[in-house]
Amino acid sequence: MRRTLLLIFLASVWLLSQTSLAAPPSAAGIELPVTMRQNVIAGTTAVGTKVQAKLTAATLVNGVVIPSNAILSGEVTESVAKSAQGPSRLGIRIDSAQWKNGSAEVKVYLTPWYYPPALISGDSYNSAVHGALEVSRGRGTNTPPANPQPTFPEDASGSTRSSEPESSAPPHRVMMKDVESTRNPDGSVTIISQRSNLKLDKQTTYVLSSIDLLPPK
Repeated sequence: MRRTLLLIFLASVWLLSQTSLAAPPSAAGIELPVTMRQNVIAGTTAVGTKVQAKLTAATLVNGVVIPSNAILSGEVTESVAKSAQGPSRLGIRIDSAQWKNGSAEVKVYLTPWYYPPALISGDSYNSAVHGALEVSRGRGTNTPPANPQPTFPEDASGSTRSSEPESSAPPHRVMMKDVESTRNPDGSVTIISQRSNLKLDKQTTYVLSSIDLLPPK
């Protein structure tokens, strides 16, 4: 009888050890749509500068609902202006979220994704602001030309989005044109532009994330 009980006990210990060694399911990545509370310019805004952003949609993070309009705080981790020697580089890390009745710790980074501005004329994107970048290609100003032709941001696959909107479909994030990203050894993310200097404005909805985002399906 004692031998039987001992064998049952040892089997139970073995089963418990197998369960404890099993890898936990991977956590889903955090994706936060935000607007900046200040302009950020690569090469001008110094590394270490404290920045804030406002959450544009309530988001569930680690079991806590962070409400819309919560203030996210962090700092600039990289800031390099475009030059003849190299591309423009910009990195932002967000560490915390605060709202009226609570707060939460987060760790997300600026990504090369954004939400396009509202559709105008029923069938074209607003071409006055081309998404997340204020592009100055030697013109010395970002003022759009008279009677601008509508432009369509490229998605992550490099294909141009159709001018025909899908009015019944929710808006999808798209990748900034001519911008890529790299994940650094410390886990931080840097967005890079070979074509123009990176600038973030206060009107565009940018995407912060804890993971490398894939194109929406």
